[in-house]
Amino acid sequence: MSAPVDLACVVHCHSTYSDGTGTVPEIAAAAARAGADAVLLTDHDTLAARRWGEERWYGPVLMCVGVEVSPRDRNHYLAFGLADEIDHTGMTPAQVAAAVADAGGIGFAAHPFSRGSERFRRARGMPFGDLEAPGMTGLELWSWVTDTAERIGSIRDGLRFIAAPERFVDLPPARNLAAWDALCAERPVVALGGIDAHQIGVRVGGRVPLRLIGYHRSFRHLRTHVLLERPVSGDAARDVPAVYAAMRAGHCYLAVDSVAPARGFRFAGMGEVVSAPFAVSAHVPRPALLRLLCGGRLVRETFGVGLDYVASEPGAYRVEALLPAYGRQRMWIISNPVYVR
Repeated sequence: MSAPVDLACVVHCHSTYSDGTGTVPEIAAAAARAGADAVLLTDHDTLAARRWGEERWYGPVLMCVGVEVSPRDRNHYLAFGLADEIDHTGMTPAQVAAAVADAGGIGFAAHPFSRGSERFRRARGMPFGDLEAPGMTGLELWSWVTDTAERIGSIRDGLRFIAAPERFVDLPPARNLAAWDALCAERPVVALGGIDAHQIGVRVGGRVPLRLIGYHRSFRHLRTHVLLERPVSGDAARDVPAVYAAMRAGHCYLAVDSVAPARGFRFAGMGEVVSAPFAVSAHVPRPALLRLLCGGRLVRETFGVGLDYVASEPGAYRVEALLPAYGRQRMWIISNPVYVR
C-alpha cells in the first residue's frame, strides 16, 4: 500500500469577507510563502468566498472555504462541507452541531477551552458550551492565537509573542489535552490545530501597511496535516471533499512545523477503531522524544525515530513528539488517537 499524501493545512483563518485584513488571493500567497499546502478559510457566518469562485487552487495552495458559525460571544463552530450558511439564531451549541451534521458537513468546536485573560480583563473567554454534542466531529485542540493570548501576562509578553512566536510558544495548555483525552475515552473526537489568523492591522487603499503578525508569519507554525489516500488531482471540486473526508475520519495530526518539518510522520491506525491486541507503531522524520499516551496516561516514552507497543488494553492511544528548541522542550507533533476496543 502506498504512503498517504500529507497536506500541511492552515486551519481557521479570516479574510476581508469577515474580520480579517487580507483578501483570499493574498492569504493563498502568504500560505505559499510559508510553505503550507492548503488553507481552510473560516470567515464568520459567510461562504462568500466560495460564491465568488475563490475556492480553488492558487498555484501550490488549495483554498478550502468553510465557515465559522459565530453566535454572539461564545459557542463558535468551524464547519466544512456546507452548501449554505447556518442560521444559528437562538440555537444551543448542540443544535448548531446537529444543524451542520444534518446539512452533510463536519464541524469542530472553535477555541473550546477559552477562558479569557487573567491579566487583561477586556479579553473575555469564548468557550464552546457542549463538547459532548452528538453531531460534533471534533474540536480545535490547540488554538494558536487564542490559547497564547490568554496566557500572556504582561505587555512585555505580548511584544515577545509578536516579535518571535516560535520562541514564546512551547506547549498547548495541559487542560486542553486532559479534556480531550476524557472525551476520547467515550467516543472518537477529532482534534485540529487552528491559528485563528486575522492579520490584525489596518487596511488602507488595498494594502495593509500596519499589522501585528502577517499571515505568512503565523502560517509557519501550527498546522493540521491531513493524510489523503490518493494524490491531489489539481481539481478543487475533487480535492476539497477529499480533505474533508480525511478530517472526518481523524486521518490528521497537529504539527508545529517551525520547530521542524513534520511531513513523514506516521501513526498506524490513526483515527480508526480497532480490536485489541493492536500493534501500535509510530514513526517521525527525525529523532525526538516520543510519548505514547492512553487516556492521558503515559504508557511508553522513548527517544528516537520510532515507537512500537502492543496495546492489549482498550483505550484511546495517541502519540506526542517533542524536540528541544530555544532552551526548552517544544511540542512538535500531536497525533489523533487510534481507538482500541
